[in-house]
Amino acid sequence: MDLLNTLVEKGLRRELPSREEALAVLTTSDDDLLEVVAAAGKVRRQWFGRRVKLNYLVNLKSGLCPEDCSYCSQRLGSKAEILKYTWLKPDEASRAAAAGVAGGAKRVCLVASGRGPTDRDVDRVSQTIGAIKEQNADVEVCACLGLLSDGQAERLKAAGADAYNHNLNTSEATYGDITTTHTYADRVETVRHAQGAGLSACSGLIAGMGESDADLVDVVFALRELDPDSVPVNFLIPFEGTPLAEEWNLTPQRALRILAMVRFVCPDVEVRLAGGREVHLRTMQPLALHLVNSIFLGDYLTSEGQEGKADLDMIADAGFEVEGTDTTTLPGHRGGGGCASACGPTDSAAPAEAEAASARTDLVTVRRRGAGTDLAPNA
Repeated sequence: MDLLNTLVEKGLRRELPSREEALAVLTTSDDDLLEVVAAAGKVRRQWFGRRVKLNYLVNLKSGLCPEDCSYCSQRLGSKAEILKYTWLKPDEASRAAAAGVAGGAKRVCLVASGRGPTDRDVDRVSQTIGAIKEQNADVEVCACLGLLSDGQAERLKAAGADAYNHNLNTSEATYGDITTTHTYADRVETVRHAQGAGLSACSGLIAGMGESDADLVDVVFALRELDPDSVPVNFLIPFEGTPLAEEWNLTPQRALRILAMVRFVCPDVEVRLAGGREVHLRTMQPLALHLVNSIFLGDYLTSEGQEGKADLDMIADAGFEVEGTDTTTLPGHRGGGGCASACGPTDSAAPAEAEAASARTDLVTVRRRGAGTDLAPNA
């Protein structure tokens, strides 16, 4: 397929595809799906070989958020029956992080619900970062605390944080339909705050919220321009009790096309398969490893993921390997010491998108273990 050959060539040169080419990936047919995955896989292997980076989430403060993000089970007015608790103490968070590290995680992501941290919150998180680094000096720590005020990114950096996550989530044109309590521009500003402080920026999207193909391409092109080191791709988890509970419109094939498009547009960044993979990719998850080079291990913020051992078995069975702490994730030209070219080998008409998948509410399991409970975490 000429389109895929062109996209592979551009990906190997780190050249931005056209909007039309990116849109065309999303409208390829299911008959061409394996060809799309194979093509994007060439780009993935060029920059990251067969390594998979494992990340582990620790939810420092769950629920009771004053923001109205329609996709979120922790939002203002959410009726989702999730765990709700206030800030974990540094030693509690450190123990939770240690479980993920023991399971093979290279990065620990510290997340707290809310609009953004107060200065006291930054102090709390700084203490937690110190406790984690004291136990595991080589682990990367990423903070995700919402909108940042002036100077807060610098304080997190000084405390030992390596990265900061703040997702764009959807296109600028449709952002107001998803959230009204803050703006798309607020999110962009926070990512730039993090970059300005010397933190590795992590910013991605949520697919499956009813957006159009054009919206998906818009947000991924915006991320390419913003140039984060990591791009998490989340697939909406339609929690009962949230405004988007009925948005069951992703198929495994659609999810794979979205991941391929992101890889072609962002060829040399850490593309992370994030929340919702078990719900929407299901048994097709191993194919996604040919597109992404990073996943979350175990559970998410308010929902449970598949068992950590199952994640590790999937990686091994698919012929990939877990990335160790002695390996730099990003290629050398992005400031890392990892792969470059040495990592790997150097009918376009599409039918209408398949009908929306039937709701599989049985696949959404509210987290009842790990941080904030007396039960052991999933790692």
